[in-house]
Amino acid sequence: MTAKRVPPEPASISRRNLMATTIAAGTTLSAEHSAAAPGASKRRMKMLMYRALAMQIECRPINASRDKAAARTMMRECLDRLTIQVKATPISTGPDVKLVVLPEYFMTGFPMGMPIGKWADWAAVDLNGPEYERLAGIAQDNGIYLCGNAYERDVNFPGIFFQACFIFDPAGKHILRYRRLTSMFSPTPHDYWDKYLDLYGMDGVFPVARTPIGNLAAIASEEIQYPELARCFALRGAEVFLHPSAEPLLTGLTPKDIAKRARALENLAYVISANVAGHRDIPFLTNTCDGLSKIIDYQGRVLAEAGQGETVTAAADINITALRRYRNQQHINNFLPRLRMELYTDIYARKDFYPPNTLLTEEPTPEHFGRVQAGVIDRLRKLGVMEKE
Repeated sequence: MTAKRVPPEPASISRRNLMATTIAAGTTLSAEHSAAAPGASKRRMKMLMYRALAMQIECRPINASRDKAAARTMMRECLDRLTIQVKATPISTGPDVKLVVLPEYFMTGFPMGMPIGKWADWAAVDLNGPEYERLAGIAQDNGIYLCGNAYERDVNFPGIFFQACFIFDPAGKHILRYRRLTSMFSPTPHDYWDKYLDLYGMDGVFPVARTPIGNLAAIASEEIQYPELARCFALRGAEVFLHPSAEPLLTGLTPKDIAKRARALENLAYVISANVAGHRDIPFLTNTCDGLSKIIDYQGRVLAEAGQGETVTAAADINITALRRYRNQQHINNFLPRLRMELYTDIYARKDFYPPNTLLTEEPTPEHFGRVQAGVIDRLRKLGVMEKE
């Protein structure tokens, strides 16, 4: 058994070495060890730093299941595996992991053409259902914040699903639910905009969880490519963007990879992006989506990046103290306080683009989504926003 290392007496520690020790441990630098600093006896300096993990795991889609019961069995088996995987992560990442991000739709895969109503029945989870209960238990048992992505039902919107990102805290409390706002062929809150706002308000549209490890927001998959979305979260206080994703593995920078760096830099925020480690038993090749899980700091630098396969190698330290210090300095690259919002309000107030409420009176079919997008493209051509080919 390895003996616990006892630090030397405070009097023998230099301030520089003490700060390094404190940063590594993620603990508090107290006023007693800060006597050289002005006002040290009246304040405490806290270094908020911890380990985060973008957990890259295989997705086993339920699409080929013979019936709903078989699909639900596959989802339970996924959570059985996840329980073991999360518990084992400290072997590779160290014991100080406080935040784990899982890939997009890790329990089910995606509809792949299955009708919305059937997918809602087979693959979507209930807000107080057993799947979320299991995930809450994993967070609580491991003392972590756990973020992931799932399809979920809402009794206020029967017969459909929303794709939702969730965060559970170390007590097992569901502290954040973000429902994807931009999707090609699936319902979103924007498609029921007036009704959704009446029910949940803007806090339910752009939620930010203020936690002891920083202010957390979640962004789903391709939405990382929409700068307006991330900026809305940043303007509501977000410091860490959690990004469950399922994206193709390519050599060189992918569109999403470019977007991740940009969203981190322009909002001075961390991005923790977890990709799948392939999809098993699907019509296209298993490893089309695989690898590239990564953690990016608030200056757009990649701190850790995974290769292919199931892995916990995309782990890095998140230094919230350094981020807050950077955001509070007066310098040319501190973008948030330099925003001049009045310049953009008229442009962003336009209603020429994708319309809200399109599913209040229609069924969510691929044909519907295709018609709406075609109509938007035609309208933008007429307005001169885009030219014809």
